[in-house]
Amino acid sequence: MRIEPAARRGAPLAALTTTLALATCTLAVSACGQKQDTVSAASTKPFTVMLDFFPNADHAPLYAAIANGDFRAAGLEVKPQTPANPAQPLQLLAAGKVDMAISYEPELLLARDQGLRLVSIGALIQRPLTSIIALPGSHVSKVADLKGKKVGTAGIPYQAAELKTALQAAGVDPATVQEVNVGFNLVPAMLSGKVAATLGGFWNYEAIQLEQLHKHPTTIPVDQAGVPKYDELVLVVREEEAKHRGQDLRVFLQALSHGQREVKANPAAAAKLLLAANPSLEGKLQLTSIERTLPATVPGPADPGKPYGWQEPEQWAAFGSWMLAHGLVRANPNAGLPPFTNEFLPGQGI
Repeated sequence: MRIEPAARRGAPLAALTTTLALATCTLAVSACGQKQDTVSAASTKPFTVMLDFFPNADHAPLYAAIANGDFRAAGLEVKPQTPANPAQPLQLLAAGKVDMAISYEPELLLARDQGLRLVSIGALIQRPLTSIIALPGSHVSKVADLKGKKVGTAGIPYQAAELKTALQAAGVDPATVQEVNVGFNLVPAMLSGKVAATLGGFWNYEAIQLEQLHKHPTTIPVDQAGVPKYDELVLVVREEEAKHRGQDLRVFLQALSHGQREVKANPAAAAKLLLAANPSLEGKLQLTSIERTLPATVPGPADPGKPYGWQEPEQWAAFGSWMLAHGLVRANPNAGLPPFTNEFLPGQGI
């Protein structure tokens, strides 16, 4: 999960049930079954997107698509909004205050377990960014080295579950490791020696930040430490919107895919757009972050030919089962209406 600037601070599934797919098909032909990556609308309409946190490299395709007119060409006037705190996006979305929210797969599963009728329509970041990070002085080069040490987290329940899973996968008794809630002060907690390592920072931000400070961190993404792979950042809408507003969602995702290609073609230009949106950012850090994040914005080798934004059904099922097994959710996320759909991605549909 995102931290504040200095420390920066869930059986295979189908895309959606037949009911949702049929509801989507009541839209215009271009909104259901259209295989072309060129959808446009007659006039523009406002479309608000609540970010998960302040504008940063993870949002580069969104800002590129706005700046280059991709959304306007598709008939949408996209306006990003920054939340006052990371807990707001899904709440505001569920209340109908915004059209879409960027959030985290674990947060979406938690929100749905609490009764919010939300669904992910695409993955902005297709693998975990959350990592175990340690500095050389702590003598932690692998998860097993955490035995007998203190590990800082932001106090989020699924971070504690991720730490437990990583320790068990490394053959370490979790009881021998002390988890310390350091809030959003993950990096300062390491720099001060309060903890030997942290879990919660991102390999594409905090780890780079520490590298550029010449701190030489050890960085272990949680999916390389035994935690099931999940989509770190997802694009979330209300279930009713997915049923009745498929055309807007389809053109949004197609325009966003153009933005991703523009970022890939010119990362430096994308970094400048982010700095214009958020002058408090550090340019070198953002550019490096964009360059390293790009491979995580597209499907991996296991999903050849899948479009930008693809959400792997078996991966979602495995992570949902992990959430259930650790008591993070009460109901099985894999039962009933799936928490995601690929219906609106370029080249998808029925």
